[in-house]
Amino acid sequence: MRRNVWLWLLGYLAAVYIVAAVTGGLTAPAIPAWYAGLVKPSFNPPNWVFGPVWTLLYTMMAVAAWRVHVRTDVGELTGRIAGGPSNRTALTWWWLQLVLNAAWSVIFFRMHAIGWALADILVLLAAIAMTTYLFWRVSRLAGVLLVPYLAWVAFATALNFGIWRLN
Repeated sequence: MRRNVWLWLLGYLAAVYIVAAVTGGLTAPAIPAWYAGLVKPSFNPPNWVFGPVWTLLYTMMAVAAWRVHVRTDVGELTGRIAGGPSNRTALTWWWLQLVLNAAWSVIFFRMHAIGWALADILVLLAAIAMTTYLFWRVSRLAGVLLVPYLAWVAFATALNFGIWRLN
């Protein structure tokens, strides 16, 4: 049973890193050309900040989902696979926010649709808030692990709004 628990962690890590790789591959070509030419708000961070921040956030997202999936209590690995409706609901929201996260990169960087990306990120922000709440109810640590992600996406929402307004 113990090995199965760790395989689930690897699965969640794989899921978020696949999303990161795909969206990164879609994003990278647009940065030196299209994105560089946009007028950005004064609080726009340097481009090098995004990679390390997203790597950390994706890792925390995966660990949080894993903790909810295996129904761990704070500080103790029980190894029980989640089956309750609250866990399934929480994980459904987690997958939804991951899809919305990936969609934002496509909409913003591939389609260059800044306004539609703003609409997506507002829905994403709400989905992350709901996921954080639901994760907190299952595992406080899982909820806490999503708080930096929620904060970063709130910042990214303000940044997206600023870019939309300026362009």
